[in-house]
Amino acid sequence: MGTDRGWQWRGQDVALVAGVAALVLGNAALTVGAVVAYYYLVLAVSAVSLAGLRRAPRTVLGVTALAALVYFLGVRPDVTSAVPAMVAVFVLVKDGRRLIGGAAVVPVVLGALVFNLAATADQTVLTAVQGTFLLAGWFVAAVAAGEVARQRAAYLDQVEQRAAEALRTREEAAQRRAGEERLRIARELHDSLTHSISVIKVQAGVAVHLARKRGEDVPDALLAIQEASRDAMRELRTTLEVLRDTESEPAGSGLDRLDDLMALVRSTGLPAELTVSGERLELPAEVDRAAYRIIQEALTNIGRHAGPASASIRLAYETGALVVQVDDDGDAVLKLPPVPGIGLAGMRERVAALGGKLCVGPRPEGGFTVLAELPVGAHRD
Repeated sequence: MGTDRGWQWRGQDVALVAGVAALVLGNAALTVGAVVAYYYLVLAVSAVSLAGLRRAPRTVLGVTALAALVYFLGVRPDVTSAVPAMVAVFVLVKDGRRLIGGAAVVPVVLGALVFNLAATADQTVLTAVQGTFLLAGWFVAAVAAGEVARQRAAYLDQVEQRAAEALRTREEAAQRRAGEERLRIARELHDSLTHSISVIKVQAGVAVHLARKRGEDVPDALLAIQEASRDAMRELRTTLEVLRDTESEPAGSGLDRLDDLMALVRSTGLPAELTVSGERLELPAEVDRAAYRIIQEALTNIGRHAGPASASIRLAYETGALVVQVDDDGDAVLKLPPVPGIGLAGMRERVAALGGKLCVGPRPEGGFTVLAELPVGAHRD
């Protein structure tokens, strides 16, 4: 983009130089007639110097003003031959350098006045002064146009700043409302869900304790309930911390907990196997958590909906991506599309937020598959 912009400026500079050069040289040829070639060169240099206006406007103003003064004293004062100097004055005033632009006008106008007064043999003093005032009027117009352009640019900058400030204020208000809503949700979860899970955990613990005290075998289902309630409490506490503090990153909520998850799943009677391939990568926190949540949700769905089934989890560390695949051999039917629920919607949102790909659906050989590809090189915030 920077290169295109540069070519755009060069094109404008070439057009400006060509137009002004054609104007001043054509006017000299048509109105003066035979003029020494030196003065044509002076006009040409004055026009060509405009190409440097963006880089050295003060130098260009000095060159064009000197060229106009030389032409005035050597040939005659002429408004058209002063156009390069007027353009330079306009640019400097537009850039806020009004004093320099105005100061350069004075010697040019005085030179025109000196020539006109010296030529009073061919014209009256009043005519000489009028001609000088006409030239001065054009320079004043250039100064005024530059000031108008400067004021307009300042106004547009102010409008942009106000728009940016309004947008920032709206974003801050939205963030504040979102924070208040997160706190409200955190309070609701703490007051309702935390209590219910705590009751389940306590009751399961009491039942396990009584069974062991009586010398009875503790049912696997009861142990699974106790472990699941413990994990649910830990997950809920992590969620509440995130809701209360958006800057904090929950620790231990990624693939480092995968072994515990597999043990919990197997304790519920769901056979599950884990396969890891590729060289392990240092995963971004968002990718690490998303991969764990996808596996957790997929295994939960298998336990709920697949019937008697076994699960196969595959983690593949590939170049720039982590592939997560969870398959089961349950009761899914290929002809029936999956019914979207909160779990699948959450998977899609997590994967989409990271710029990855997600494919879910029945397998041709039976069962269901969840396949996610998560980029690890550059993920979205």
